[in-house]
Amino acid sequence: MSATLARSAAAASRVVPVRPRSVWRPISTIGVTIVVVVAFWSVQVPWDHLADLPADLARYTWLMFSSPEWSKLPEALWQTWRSVEMAWVGTVLGILVATPVSLFAARGFGPVWLRGALRLMFSVIRAVPELIIAIIILSVTGLTPLTGALALAVGGIGTLGKWGYEAVEAVPVGPIEAARAAGGSTPQVLRWGVWPQAQPVFLSFWLYRFEINVRSSAVLGLIGVGGIGDMLTSYTQYREWSTVGMLLIVVIVVTMAIDAASGVLRRRIMEGPRAR
Repeated sequence: MSATLARSAAAASRVVPVRPRSVWRPISTIGVTIVVVVAFWSVQVPWDHLADLPADLARYTWLMFSSPEWSKLPEALWQTWRSVEMAWVGTVLGILVATPVSLFAARGFGPVWLRGALRLMFSVIRAVPELIIAIIILSVTGLTPLTGALALAVGGIGTLGKWGYEAVEAVPVGPIEAARAAGGSTPQVLRWGVWPQAQPVFLSFWLYRFEINVRSSAVLGLIGVGGIGDMLTSYTQYREWSTVGMLLIVVIVVTMAIDAASGVLRRRIMEGPRAR
C-alpha cells in the first residue's frame, strides 16, 4: 500500500505544470494586426493595379535587356568611374574626420561629456540618409560631384565613428595597461596600446564603407550630382529602355566586382596571407 502511494506521489511530482498564459500576448497580437491594417489602408494601395504588375515587370524587363544599347558603353563606363571617384573621395574624407574622433569617443579615453557628445553626433548623422544630406549641401555646392562626395563623407563619419569606438573598446586591455604603466599619455596609449591591435579592424571597416559608398554614389546621381545615377535618371526620363538596361548591367557588374575585390582584401587583412 505504501509502495502504491509512493508511486502515485512520484507520478504526481512528474506532472508538467501548466504554463501561465500572458495577457500581453493577445493584446500585442491585436495591436500589431491593427497597425498592419491601418498601414495598408493609409498608403492607399491601388489593389486593382497589382494584378497587372507581373505583366508590366516582364514587359519592361524585356524592353531593357532584350537588346541593350551597347554603343553608349564608353559613356557609361566614364560616368561609372566618376561615381567611383565620388565614393573614393567621400570615403577618404570620412576616414580623416571619423578616425581620430572615434578614438576619443571610446570608453576610457575621453571624458564622459565628450564621449556622450560624440556618440550623439554619430547617431544623429546615421539617422539622416545620404540623399537628404546631399540635398542640404546642394544649396551651397550646387549640382557637382563634390556635393555627392561631401554627402558620402558626412554619412561615413556617422558609421565609421561608431564602428571605430566599438573596435577600440573591444581590444585586449593588456597592452593598454602596459602603456599606461610606462607613463604614456592618452595619445601615446592610443598609438602604442590600441592602434596596433585595432588597425586591421579599422582597415576592414574603411574598405566596407567604400563598398557602401560605391552603391550610394549611384543613388546620389539621381538628384543630378553626376555619375552613373545621373545618366540612368536621364535615360529613364526619355524612356530609352535599351540604354537603361545597359546601364543597369554596368552598375551591377562594377558593383559586384568592387564588392568581390574588397571582400578578398578584407579577409586578407583580418585572417592573414593564408585567407582564401
